[in-house]
Amino acid sequence: MTDPDTAATDAHLLETLANLRWNRFHTIVVLLFGLGWALDAFEVTLIGNVLGALRQHFHLGSNAMSFILAAWFAGLMLGASGFGILSDRYGRRRVFLASLVLYGVATLATAFAPDLAALMVLRLIAGIGVGAEYAAINAAIAELVPSRSRGRASAIVLNFWPVGSFVAALLAWLVLSALPADLGWRVVFALGGAIALSAAWFRRHLPESPRWLIEAGRREDARVIIGRIAAGLTDATTLAPAPVVQRVRREVNGLRVLLRHYPGRLALGAVLDFAEASGYYGLFAFLPIVVLPALHLPPARLPLFYLAGSVGALIGGFAAASLLDRIGRGVTVAGFYLATALALIGFAAITGMGAGAIMLGFALVNLLATGSWIAAYPMFAELFPTSLRATGIGASVAVGRIGAALSPFLVGYVGARSMPAALVMLAGFWALGAVAVLVWRRRGGIEARGLALEQLAVEPARYV
Repeated sequence: MTDPDTAATDAHLLETLANLRWNRFHTIVVLLFGLGWALDAFEVTLIGNVLGALRQHFHLGSNAMSFILAAWFAGLMLGASGFGILSDRYGRRRVFLASLVLYGVATLATAFAPDLAALMVLRLIAGIGVGAEYAAINAAIAELVPSRSRGRASAIVLNFWPVGSFVAALLAWLVLSALPADLGWRVVFALGGAIALSAAWFRRHLPESPRWLIEAGRREDARVIIGRIAAGLTDATTLAPAPVVQRVRREVNGLRVLLRHYPGRLALGAVLDFAEASGYYGLFAFLPIVVLPALHLPPARLPLFYLAGSVGALIGGFAAASLLDRIGRGVTVAGFYLATALALIGFAAITGMGAGAIMLGFALVNLLATGSWIAAYPMFAELFPTSLRATGIGASVAVGRIGAALSPFLVGYVGARSMPAALVMLAGFWALGAVAVLVWRRRGGIEARGLALEQLAVEPARYV
């Protein structure tokens, strides 16, 4: 049980952290986390860009391509759920450094994959690394920035995703156009792995989350880091390893605690992530699995579709970042999800107009889809208490990756019979997310705009 003096000290430290003025530290944190997130996007988008080349090299059918994507999503699910728990036990910093190294090494090794089985195993491992990023980065950025800027800062970090997607598409297009397809995809993976490992070197300067340190009983370490943050310093302080044994025992049933005390919050996170992951990755699988064979396009043309989509995504992401702290989380998220569903129905109506119309339709839908998930992550990530934040994010993302793994198979099956029907199916996933937000708000779900994280973690009501 915490004594009054200790509780007062914790409250003072947390209040100081929440009310700091934005300074050089916060800007660099956003840039370094954003760089890592861009590389995650690079990794995720990379497989879609080279899937046409892999199809030729390994003589794959649509089911085999779906299995490559499914291996990747299975890795994401394992990484998000497993490393989310580890991030709450051992700290954010250990996980967001290990995640970059893990998927960087796996991606670099993919360039030398001798056969399809090895490629799928390496995709699984790289997916675990990226899944770890989902939990650790979203928890860390929410805990390190001032309350009044939390939504915008989180969204800006996530908005590096379309930047990474654009670079992946551009690189894949240039390399696949300049080199033989059998060599080009290997070069693209090698470059992606090298860039990821370089980013890990820069990220090592970031400190541990003071909120996590306070939860671990390391108040003096937290005080030192908060002082350095207030001074705008970015170099990580050398600290002794955390006393983790007590935390392992305390948090081993973290998911059970969330289910018992925060079921509405966990349900909201799981449904939002399931809806966006099913819809978003289904949309990206739609191009190589359905569009490419139907229009008889060469693999080198596929990155052009992703380039157009990345431009749209960048616009959508910045729109979400500007709205979260202005009009609130609920309205922004529900509006984007609903708009994405309607845009997919409109996209379905123009699929018979040729490659140009499909490219424009994909760019518009990707604009709205990216704005949707960039708004959704800050919304549900900040609702979990600090001691369980990464576990809650990881559990939500893990549920979402189930939809992401199934979606390519559904898109391939339905799309082989009707392109418009596949897009209408994806619209249904996004509509599910909009409904989840409306139910959350109707049942008294909290609006987090402008509130400190500690205000959001008060004893929950019956449903939220």
